[in-house]
Amino acid sequence: MKRALNFNAGPAALPEPVLRKAQEDWLNISNTGMSVMELSHRSKPYEEIHNGAISLLKQLLNVSDDYEVLFLQGGASLQFSMVPMNLLTTGKRGYYALTGTWSEKALKEAEKIGDSGIAASSRESNYSFIPSVEDITYENDAAYVHLTSNNTIYGTQWSDFPKLKDVPVIADMSSDILSKEINVNDFGLIYAGAQKNLGPSGVTVVIIRKDLIQENKQLPTMLSYYTHAKNNSLYNTPPTLAIYLLSLVLEWAKDQGGIKSIEETNFNKAKLIYDAIDMSNGFYKGHALKESRSKMNVTFTLPDEQATQAFLKRAKEEGFVGLAGHRSVGGCRASIYNAVPLSHCEQLASFMKDFLASY
Repeated sequence: MKRALNFNAGPAALPEPVLRKAQEDWLNISNTGMSVMELSHRSKPYEEIHNGAISLLKQLLNVSDDYEVLFLQGGASLQFSMVPMNLLTTGKRGYYALTGTWSEKALKEAEKIGDSGIAASSRESNYSFIPSVEDITYENDAAYVHLTSNNTIYGTQWSDFPKLKDVPVIADMSSDILSKEINVNDFGLIYAGAQKNLGPSGVTVVIIRKDLIQENKQLPTMLSYYTHAKNNSLYNTPPTLAIYLLSLVLEWAKDQGGIKSIEETNFNKAKLIYDAIDMSNGFYKGHALKESRSKMNVTFTLPDEQATQAFLKRAKEEGFVGLAGHRSVGGCRASIYNAVPLSHCEQLASFMKDFLASY
């Protein structure tokens, strides 16, 4: 079987060694005579997978003992609600940096729960850039400042994060967690749907500073971080298959040399495609301003719709998948998450040059 050249925005490519390992274990995980999907989540074999994944994630991201790692469900979209439900107390306001569709949705959910406002925005430019850290504003009533670290639709990414001493920074890192080195201590809470860099869809990682975990008996039990922290994310049946695959992705990341090595590879992957854009004499135009370009999602347009459709048609014939841009921006998008090999980016850059020369 020939593997697709997969540039989907999510669910996205998984490392081939991870898929092969999962295939090997499919019917008999840890010599149990069962698939991981058949294990009791209270059993010792699953407990080892669960706790091993937490431990390895802490190791890769250098997470201190001041934080809890939680495995939740509902995707980042549920976190849009859980964050304000748990952190937005009476008399406080949540401040949101608007840099794209997902930060808009996060703000919309927060407004249903409590007082919320805008800390910074690039909406008037159709989200073509990331506001500077200095542009973030908030008042003394701030419960937190929320940002989306990478914007999949618009192809922008924060290169520096605000370091606020008096207010916790909350980050939706669904599309770039594990792709570059970060200082977890700069954040009060990080959340990420797994289906881009961490594993398959179905599990959401939350890294939360312990002092932000407070019992609130007015909250529904399943929507309280306190519930999940107290029960090691085992209050109810967790998505065991997704967590198992997440653990394999983490092992793969460690085998790659860790995040520093992955970050270097991601830089080289992105450079290949951005160079193809920049050297096209305007045939390809990037949506994001250069200083805000994402290394996870490369968005670009062609001269007109006819050229775009011809590009996508020929790309499909060549085995490329997932290159159509989001309707908000149009054009094309190449999502080059951790598991997308450098060789696939080389092939895409070469295809872009060939298409330009022949169109």
